[in-house]
Amino acid sequence: MSGRNTDAVAGSAASPSASTPDAATPSMDYAIELRGISKRFGAVRANKDIDLRVRRGTIHGIVGENGAGKSTLMSILYGFYQADSGDVLINGKSVSITSSRDAIDAGIGMVHQHFMLVDTFSVLENVMLGAEDHALLSHSAKDARSELQRLADEYQLSVHVDTLVSDLPVGEQQRTEILKALYRHAEILILDEPTGVLTPQEADQLFRVLNALKERGVTVILITHKLREIMDVTDTVSVLRMGEMVAHLNTADTTMSELAELMVGRKLETKSYHRVESLPDDTPLGIEVVDLGVVDNSGKTRLKNLSLSVKRGEILGVAGVAGNGQSMLLEVLSGITPPGTGHFVINGQKTTAENPIGPSQMRANKVHHVPEDRLKLGLVKAFTAAESSVLGYQRSTQFNLRGLLQLDTIRNACRNLMSGFDVRPGDPKLKSASFSGGNQQKLILARELEKAPDVLLVGQPTRGVDIGAIELIHEKIIEMRDGGCAVLLVSVELDEIMALADRIVVMYEGQIVAEINGRDANKTQLGLMMANAHNDDGRGATRSAQDAMRDSTRDSARDSAA
Repeated sequence: MSGRNTDAVAGSAASPSASTPDAATPSMDYAIELRGISKRFGAVRANKDIDLRVRRGTIHGIVGENGAGKSTLMSILYGFYQADSGDVLINGKSVSITSSRDAIDAGIGMVHQHFMLVDTFSVLENVMLGAEDHALLSHSAKDARSELQRLADEYQLSVHVDTLVSDLPVGEQQRTEILKALYRHAEILILDEPTGVLTPQEADQLFRVLNALKERGVTVILITHKLREIMDVTDTVSVLRMGEMVAHLNTADTTMSELAELMVGRKLETKSYHRVESLPDDTPLGIEVVDLGVVDNSGKTRLKNLSLSVKRGEILGVAGVAGNGQSMLLEVLSGITPPGTGHFVINGQKTTAENPIGPSQMRANKVHHVPEDRLKLGLVKAFTAAESSVLGYQRSTQFNLRGLLQLDTIRNACRNLMSGFDVRPGDPKLKSASFSGGNQQKLILARELEKAPDVLLVGQPTRGVDIGAIELIHEKIIEMRDGGCAVLLVSVELDEIMALADRIVVMYEGQIVAEINGRDANKTQLGLMMANAHNDDGRGATRSAQDAMRDSTRDSARDSAA
């Protein structure tokens, strides 16, 4: 890899993969230069002597395992953190960035993994917030509306500016974040795991936007664990491992397997998990759902006449475009939301609208839940990792003695969980917010899987998780199944569904529209099922499956945000 042409520079003298700066190249060619950036959080070394240069008007990827230091490095560039040592240059000039305001003034914008929007404000109000240019808000709003329309037209970022953010689908919330940065004249745009909450169709639209930004001279930094996205959209890519830069490559000159090996420091083998054969008829059911229906507070039908079953020792995968009822199904089965009509029996216990069972009773019945939204339902950011590691189990005699939490016991248990699931850094006393999204996810999975549930409800288990950790998580889920657990797996990642599920059902508009054996599934077939286009009788011959999926994505995503 040494000797390849590089437009950015990875400075780690210990790595033969890292290149050296081209001193003859003028600094003004680069939008960003980081020189010798180091950062510690107590005993944890997040970044060590990082050198990086990114050429103006390019899309540059940064990859690495969860906790490798990617987000910390970009947070330094955006002013959330200050480096312990090192220099930052923007467009060839040394700058001091001690706050996000400094970064914005330097022409830097950042779209965070978890959006920084006020749900009760409109798109227009969110974009204006902190950037009002008149004493009268009405004048600021008029100018902002005009500028937003111009930006939306120029960069293909259509969004309804008067809509409340809480009513927007996730894809439009992300567009709002990008518009917010461009409204503040960002010439450098950082995106942290931007597709973690997007459907494949929304991700494709995002990449079209990024290429439009690039064509107009904007420099884009893309932090992602999805190597396929790196290969599809970036010009150059840098690899971080354990806080150090180990390589910088032209994307066209590398492969996904090479990047994966650089990320984890070892060769990854492609694994094929065995699937269970059809289980005997008398195999006990872990989950049985009969004619389940749910109507939300706005009168929208979320689940309709839904029936399914999962046997002990089986993984049932639930596929579908986001917003078609999968999230509601998990909420109902975990006890968060009561059923409206029909009933379900889970680990032998029946639940109806008249006899609802809450989450604590579900846990007592050995039904464990890994939620889709880790920050909303999985942990508390202000809690330590140790405290988050016992959420829902804090009253158990293992951790609680006559009403008093046994903190040493909790910390020791958390330390063991972290070791078993490779949560980094392995410090139970750190705040949950201090961990990367992928490590937060691993902590929640460790909490729920360690206690050997009879039934496991798991939503988006590898969202925001790096390639090495995905391998670990998949193995743990297979272990649960092989130990006799009934697993209901909801995922928008079709590769994940096809790799793990023994059977697959597809949801569309709150109903199950198809079922297929896991070993017989393929992406094309599942895509048609997800669009409910698999039983086309010919009348829709002019409408492609791709068009159907795009419409389904738009409509169901809007429904899911309502």
